[in-house]
Amino acid sequence: MGGNNSYEMAVRQLTEACSLLELERGICEVLKQPQRVIEVSVPLRLDNGEIRVFTGYRVQHNNARGPFKGGIRYHPELTLSEVKALAMWMTWKCAVVGIPFGGAKGGVAVNVKELSQAELERLTRTYTSRIMDFIGPERDIPAPDVYTNARVMAWIMDTYSAHVGYPVPAVVTGKPVEIGGAPGREAATGRGVATVARAAAERLGLSCRCAAVQGFGNVGYHSAKLLHEAGYRILAVSDSKGGIFCESGLKPEAVLEHKLKHGSVMGFPGAKEITNEELLSLEVDILVPAALERVITRRNADDVNAKMVVEGANGPVTPSADRILEERGVVVVPDILANAGGVTGSYFEWVQNRNGFYWSEERFNTELERVMSRSFEEVFSRAEREEISLRLAAYLLAVERVAKVRELRGIYE
Repeated sequence: MGGNNSYEMAVRQLTEACSLLELERGICEVLKQPQRVIEVSVPLRLDNGEIRVFTGYRVQHNNARGPFKGGIRYHPELTLSEVKALAMWMTWKCAVVGIPFGGAKGGVAVNVKELSQAELERLTRTYTSRIMDFIGPERDIPAPDVYTNARVMAWIMDTYSAHVGYPVPAVVTGKPVEIGGAPGREAATGRGVATVARAAAERLGLSCRCAAVQGFGNVGYHSAKLLHEAGYRILAVSDSKGGIFCESGLKPEAVLEHKLKHGSVMGFPGAKEITNEELLSLEVDILVPAALERVITRRNADDVNAKMVVEGANGPVTPSADRILEERGVVVVPDILANAGGVTGSYFEWVQNRNGFYWSEERFNTELERVMSRSFEEVFSRAEREEISLRLAAYLLAVERVAKVRELRGIYE
């Protein structure tokens, strides 16, 4: 996964924004460092009686604007430096869409495909108990991420609630609807991607209306589905095993049905099989990299033939690739804006849990699209006014907002 390079990339992006904003050097140094780094051992007794020990993390980057907020991912290649980068990106993501949260991220370095459902539950509950003192509705609110889902959030909520002695639905978001989850939350990140993609396409006058999506998980599927519903031809989608292409367009719901049955999008009837690299080079209006970090780099940026790249994943385009794409006239809608629909939806869920008053799915989706459209316009207007990229405009807005609050609150020594 991202490793050290992801954190270095996050720091470089912050440093550039601090320089252009002419922020006090000390404030910039404060923003570079996470406020707290938690590393824990997570012992697990396997179904066969064997005990294995995994490493878990929770990084809390900045809570100047509100409680820490961020996902939990389970991945065998998860590293502390990657989690630090993701936590920092969450801070900017919350700020750019005006959500009163700070950034955090966590997870366990584990391959969930090797675990039974019972083992996964025991792992989750032990990990939760290890970070228990650092999370809570007013402190740090986890959510699903790579290889975690609503069921995992239910286990976290139940474990936390058992420890404190009463139900605490607001301790996590992305829960099942039956225990306080919000209808619409599962599709929220993809809805945000599709909303800003449509807004950007309209601003740029793109008329071809075709798209390709790399990564057909939760974000990729809902991005593809909602773009398809908006009239876009989905020419290609992919997962970790490879991709499929169809000139006349794919129906995302049919592809998902095939994937759930066969374990991959590969082999979908009537489609040509392609590699993930080939998908990135297709001639489309909109390319949505919705898999993992650093998939578009200096090595393959010249091969990208999309008019616009909308970052569904966190950090899929490296800074060097960013420069190449910008020189070639390829517009990049940055992750801290494009995939902020997830944390926006999480905020809505948290608000409903805290108030004990629940919205309809229609209201949820309407509010989400309103926030994402408004945020895109703010970023686009700043980019246009200052003649800078959308990424830099988003960073300037986000860092400016966090720095302002940090300055108002002061530094407690």
